[in-house]
Amino acid sequence: MYNLKEIAPATYIIPKEREMKVPGLLIATSELIHEMEIDKPLDQLYRVAQLPGIVGYSIAMPDIHWGYGFPIGGVAATDVKTGVISPGGVGYDINCGVRLAIIPIRFSELDLPTRMELLKNLFELIPSGVGHGHKHKPSLTDADYRNIIHLGAAWSVQQGAGFEEDLSHCESRGVIAGGALEAVSPEARARGKDQLGSVGSGNHFVEIGEVKSLLNAEIGQSWGVEKGVTYVLIHSGSRGFGHQICQNTLDHFMTEGYAKGLPDKQLVAAPLSSSAGQTYFAAMAAAANYAFNNRQQILHLVRKAIHNVLKIDPREVRLIYDVCHNIAKIEEHLFEGKLHKLCVHRKGATRAYGPGATELNPLYQKTGQPVLVPGDMQRASYLMVGCGNSLTWASACHGAGRARSRVKSLKEWSGRDPIRAMAKENVHVMAKSPRTIAEEMPDAYKNVRAVVEAVELAGLAKAVAELKPHLVVKG
Repeated sequence: MYNLKEIAPATYIIPKEREMKVPGLLIATSELIHEMEIDKPLDQLYRVAQLPGIVGYSIAMPDIHWGYGFPIGGVAATDVKTGVISPGGVGYDINCGVRLAIIPIRFSELDLPTRMELLKNLFELIPSGVGHGHKHKPSLTDADYRNIIHLGAAWSVQQGAGFEEDLSHCESRGVIAGGALEAVSPEARARGKDQLGSVGSGNHFVEIGEVKSLLNAEIGQSWGVEKGVTYVLIHSGSRGFGHQICQNTLDHFMTEGYAKGLPDKQLVAAPLSSSAGQTYFAAMAAAANYAFNNRQQILHLVRKAIHNVLKIDPREVRLIYDVCHNIAKIEEHLFEGKLHKLCVHRKGATRAYGPGATELNPLYQKTGQPVLVPGDMQRASYLMVGCGNSLTWASACHGAGRARSRVKSLKEWSGRDPIRAMAKENVHVMAKSPRTIAEEMPDAYKNVRAVVEAVELAGLAKAVAELKPHLVVKG
C-alpha cells in the first residue's frame, strides 16, 4: 500500500517520490480504499506520474481499476508544449461515453407487456454484440467519413437522425476540432464503415428506466428531470473504428521507440508537439467524432422505437446531455495562478465543468454541466452536476467501476441463469450473447452509491437524480 495521506474529505495524496514528476491524487473514501483491489491501479498511477510534461497530479477517481497503461478512472494533464499524449491515457474505445435523454411518460404508466414490446423493438432496431453493425444501410464512404470528422454529431442531424437542439446538449457540441481522415488507416475505416449506430459489446448498453428520486430538485427541475419520469441511457463509443486507431498508434509509437525511458511500455507516448503526436491527436479526434455520431444515431433509433410502441413524437424525447469518458482534450486551466493550455487525458473519467464555464450552453452555464454516472443493471445510475474542481482539472468519475473481472464473473454465474435472476429483480435484459450478461452482472461492479458519495465529499460533482434501470439491451 502506498503512503496515502488524506488532505481533505475523500481526497488522498501519494507524496512525490523517486521517479515521480508530480504527486498522486486519489479520490475515495476510506471504506472504498479497503474494499478495492487497489495496489495494481495505484502502481499504474505511480507510473503515470512519471510521464514527460505532466502537470499537477496523477489522478485516480473512486471507480479506479486496472487498465491498459493508465488505470481506468485515471486523469492526467500534460503541458501542450513540453508534454506528451498517450493512447493508453485515452483507451482503445476512443470517446466511449454516455448519453441521457428523458421520455415524457411516467414509467409506472407502462404495463409489463408494453415494456417488453419496447425492449424487443429496441433490440431489433439497434445492432448489438461483438463486431455487429448495420447490414442493410449503405456503408460509410470516405466522403461520409470526412463530413463526420469535420462536423461531428451535426452530420447525423443533417442526415435526419436528430435535431439541432441535440447539439447544444452534447459535450463540445458533439465535435472535437483537429480530426483528419488522412491520419486514419484503411483498416480502421473498413472496421467502422458499417458500425455507426450500434452498441457493441462488453459494458455497453441501452437502458430504459425510472427517475427514482430527485436529490437536487432545483437543478433537476431546471433541466426538466422529474421524479417518476422515464429515461433512456446510452453507453457506447467509437466501435472498431476507434479500436483500430488505438492499435495502429500503439504499434507505430512502439516501432518509433517512444516507449524508451518510460516505466511501462503500455504508457508509450509521443510529444504532443511532434508529428507522431499530432497525427495521433488527429486520428483520435476523428474517432471521437465518430463516437458522437454513433450515440446520436442510437438515440435516433431509440426515438423510433419509442414512437413505434408509445406513439410519442421523437422531438419530445429530450436529450439532457452526452459526455465523453475516454478522451484527451486541449483545455485551458488555471494552475499556480496562471492560465495553462493542457492536454487533459480522461480515461474512465468525465469532464465536470462547474457554473460559469463558457463552453456550456446558457442553461448549464448557470448550473454546471450534467455528469452521467452509470452504475450496474440492477442497483442504480446517477445524474450529477459538475463543480469545476481545479484539483482534478474539472473531472469526476465515469461509473461504478468493476469490482470483479469478467472471467471471475463468468465463473461466479456458471450454471445459473442470469436473465432469470435479473427478471426476478424487475430488470429485463436482451443480449446477443448470454455470456455478456454473465460478465456484466451487478455483483461484478462496485456499489455506485459509494462512488458517488466519494465524488460529492471531494467536491467534484453533486448528485441530482438517482436512476433505476428496468429494460436493458446488451451485446
